[in-house]
Amino acid sequence: MATSEKAIEPRDEEVTQAPAVAEDYKRHEVKWYRSSFYNAFILGVCNLLAPGIWGAMNSLGGGGEQEPYLVNAANALTFCLMVLSCYFSSVVVRYIGIKWTFVIGTTGYAPFAAGLYTHNRFGFDWLTLLGAALCGLSAGIFWMAEAAVALSYPEPYNQGRFLGFWLSFRVGGQILGGAINLGINAHRNTAGKVSYTVFIIFIVLQALGPFVGLLLNKPSQVQRTDGVPVRLRITNGSLYELKATTKMLFSKNFLLILPLIFQAVFTEPVMYTFQGMWFSVRARALGSFLAGIVALIAGNILGAFLDRKDFSLKARSRGAFFVILGLQGGWWIWGTILVTEFNKTRPTYDWVDAGFGKGFALFLFWVIGFQLNYLYLYFIVGTLAKDESEVVRLSGLLRGAESASQAIGYGLSSVPIMASIGDTYLGFALWAAALVPAWFVVKEIGVTLGDSKIERETRALNEAQESE
Repeated sequence: MATSEKAIEPRDEEVTQAPAVAEDYKRHEVKWYRSSFYNAFILGVCNLLAPGIWGAMNSLGGGGEQEPYLVNAANALTFCLMVLSCYFSSVVVRYIGIKWTFVIGTTGYAPFAAGLYTHNRFGFDWLTLLGAALCGLSAGIFWMAEAAVALSYPEPYNQGRFLGFWLSFRVGGQILGGAINLGINAHRNTAGKVSYTVFIIFIVLQALGPFVGLLLNKPSQVQRTDGVPVRLRITNGSLYELKATTKMLFSKNFLLILPLIFQAVFTEPVMYTFQGMWFSVRARALGSFLAGIVALIAGNILGAFLDRKDFSLKARSRGAFFVILGLQGGWWIWGTILVTEFNKTRPTYDWVDAGFGKGFALFLFWVIGFQLNYLYLYFIVGTLAKDESEVVRLSGLLRGAESASQAIGYGLSSVPIMASIGDTYLGFALWAAALVPAWFVVKEIGVTLGDSKIERETRALNEAQESE
């Protein structure tokens, strides 16, 4: 197995591979229901119904509760179990394939929403934790499967747009959930719980996820405009897969980007807890709605930039790195100043209050930063996988690392002192610690690390042509 740290020496033909594939773009007609963007749409709708609605619930601040501590503990349990299920995800794909792994992965989200509903209305704690456990076991394989599909199904010259389009649906779920919540709670200008009617709507939406997932094409059914067949399968035994995944986990390049992954997603529990602690019900509802809109815009702008062929791969990777991480550093400085102040003054801001804007704007900027970091991680990981098996393994490891960071973040945010101030300080420190290790990988993209996706697709196209 080729490990992700293996250097790829630049070759003259690498420069011409993308145009060669682009010429095939003009020659291949595809059925719309087999196209890469049809599958991006199905992938996106499931993302909207599952993690998108989950994100909408969390962007209510503490899962819509007056205090965020129990919900943060439940989220920590979810992400702990997701680490486990992500690690074994390639074994699951080995036995049931990527499509059914994806479908089964959508089934655990509705029970989590049901747990929040019963806690919100009846005060039951145990069902919240049970729902969180079921969500963690299924969501890990869902996250791996959708990441593998997103990295494998699109044409190389549509990769960034595919990622932006797909992730738009996740924030689309947040927009939908935020609109519902804002409409129901617009009159509530005090701290407290959101209406439990919100959760009933969320449960119904999330229950639709598995049915939509059935519409996803299997890799063998996908038709691409460049004529390259999609291959996304695991053919080795379970023990081999676990060993190969472990080997990749400890590979040089993955270890170097591990701090980057941790800092990217650690922002999520920080920003949602920040919103839940310092804002009124209707201000949190407004934040849930607007967060999706700003994330959608930012993600699609970045996706379009990463596909630009008038900039070299080296320029795109470095430019995005400096802009995204530079802005993130500024927002951590801003957040550190505000939480230090809020921990002393203990405000509950409504949108009519003086001082509302400085905290609410930070929340929206944190959301933008999360979306940009998230999409950029896929861009980096896409340069490391050398074949379809590595795509599955790296997707599982990426999502497992994300889950570990979020488990720690939500676990810490269930402790009052960390929720009010400490997790922001820690997030700032994680950002600083990630810069140098990540740069050692980013500076090699377009230098010793070529465009691995184009290399994979070119090999697949050559093999398909030789078999004809």
